[in-house]
Amino acid sequence: MAVTVGVYGKLQQSLWEGRINFATDTIKAMLLSSYTVGSTQDTAQFLSDVVTAGVGVEASGSGYTAGGQALASKSVTYTAANSWSVQRANSTAYAAGDVVRPASGNGFVYQAVVGGTSGGSAPTWPTTIGQTVTDGGVTWACVGRGVLVIDAADPSWTTSNPGTLSASHVLFYKDTGTPSTSPVILYWDLGGTQTASNGGAFTAQLDNGEGLLTSFTG
Repeated sequence: MAVTVGVYGKLQQSLWEGRINFATDTIKAMLLSSYTVGSTQDTAQFLSDVVTAGVGVEASGSGYTAGGQALASKSVTYTAANSWSVQRANSTAYAAGDVVRPASGNGFVYQAVVGGTSGGSAPTWPTTIGQTVTDGGVTWACVGRGVLVIDAADPSWTTSNPGTLSASHVLFYKDTGTPSTSPVILYWDLGGTQTASNGGAFTAQLDNGEGLLTSFTG
C-alpha cells in the first residue's frame, strides 16, 4: 500500500512545551475509519482536535481496542551523516523519501524527493542544504549532516475468524487519558480503506530504515 505521512505542524510546539517525551510516554497508534484532514495538519495539537471534533472517526472492528495500541520497543537514534548505513548504489530503484549517503562520505545525507532508478555512476553531490541533484530517474535533496530516527515496533491488530477490521488512516499520538491534553504527532494516509479479516492481521508497518519519524540536522 502507498502510505502518505503527514506531520502535525504543532508537534514542534508540543515538544518545546515539554508535552511529549517519546522514550517514556505512552505513544499510541489509533486506526481511523475516515479522516478529512483539511486544515487540521496545521491547526490540530491534541487528539480532541481530530477525533472529538469529528474530522477523524476512530475505527472499530475485530481485534481493535478503542484508543489504539501503545507502541513497543521505542527508540530515538542519532546518526552522523558519514555513519549512515545506507549508501547510494548504481542502477538501483529508490522511492521518494529514501535517505542515503554517498559511497564516499562527504558529511551530508540526501533524501529522494523524486523516486526512480539511479544512474550508472554517482552524481556530483551538492553540499548546500536544500539543493538538489538528478541521478538517473532519482532527484536527491541535500537534507542535513545527520539523521534523527524515531522508531518503534510495528503496531498490529489480529482479527478473529470470522471478523473484519478496516481503516483508512493511522494516527500517532501521546495518550494522557484525556483527548484534550493528548498531543498528536503525525498521521498516515493509507491511500484508501484497508481491510484485514478472518484471522488476518492489520499491521501498520513502520519503514525499516526511517522508522516512525525522521528528521535531519543542519
